Amino acid sequence: MRVLIVKTTSMGDVIHTLPAITDAARAIPNIQFDWVVEEGFAQIPSWHSAVDTVIPVAIRRWRKNIINTIKSGEWQRCKQQIQHQHYDAIIDAQGLIKSALLTHKAHGIKHGYDKYSIKEPLASYCYDKCHNISKDLHAVERIRQLFANALGYALPKQKSTQTQTGDYAIAQHFLAQSVPPELPYLVFLHATTRDNKHWPEEHWRELITQVSTLGYQIKLPWGAPHEHQRALRLAEGFDHVDVLPKLSLFDVAGVLANARAVVSVDTGLSHLAAALDKPNITLYGPTDPGLIGGYGQGQVYLTASSLQQDTMAALTADYVFTQLSDLLVSEGNG
Repeated sequence: MRVLIVKTTSMGDVIHTLPAITDAARAIPNIQFDWVVEEGFAQIPSWHSAVDTVIPVAIRRWRKNIINTIKSGEWQRCKQQIQHQHYDAIIDAQGLIKSALLTHKAHGIKHGYDKYSIKEPLASYCYDKCHNISKDLHAVERIRQLFANALGYALPKQKSTQTQTGDYAIAQHFLAQSVPPELPYLVFLHATTRDNKHWPEEHWRELITQVSTLGYQIKLPWGAPHEHQRALRLAEGFDHVDVLPKLSLFDVAGVLANARAVVSVDTGLSHLAAALDKPNITLYGPTDPGLIGGYGQGQVYLTASSLQQDTMAALTADYVFTQLSDLLVSEGNG
């Protein structure tokens, strides 16, 4: 059985799709997936053993200059790849008009959310079969249920009637090809896209000071030049902090996979940490993590709203350090 997945963005949303693939691979022998995904996240699907072909798209880039995209033939080549074969099922796990239009181009029975449970109701008219999936579920569970309905299997249950926690099934991909670090380390994911999601730099530096008493090194990844400058400021004067060189997403995943734990702001890489089964404390200010936060074992949310505040500054370094210490002990790393 061959299935096409359409889930193009963002990093967290793409990562949230992985447990559904694991469910399907365990329920349906020899199933294989192809995946249409934004070019910036094209590495992620390839980390799962049940994914065969990754079809990159560049909607973010194409829409900036549609005429050049058409003239270059890039869209035509992408469409040909999507239409290269007939699929047993096509699943739009995104639920947006842009993803539904890509789904519509493929050959096979098209599945998606119905108009009552989809983000953009017009998109549902592009599907042959629509599925009503509760909006009250975590994003990972919604996608798992969509796949189960579309492909005709039941989600695995625990001994009780509760659905078993999904398995991203990518951690071993990195651990199998890496060398265990000489010194145990934590990763601090300090970079995010919006100003109101940033944790104050003085708080980061206070936490770095406190962590030195635990005997861990700290690694600071970064992506953009301004994030590099922030990492350098955070590390200044500390011998136990390592500002990493600019890394690919694959290499960042390798660093995360070997960490003892992670502290992060609300960013796509925090979802990657969860997918790699890393204990992770994620700091939230204006965002409600309820149905979109990190999913999996050892995921801890610290929210400003729980302190009756709405800014990240309300989450003090002392508070985060206490939670981090408790998490390390609970995971056997204290």
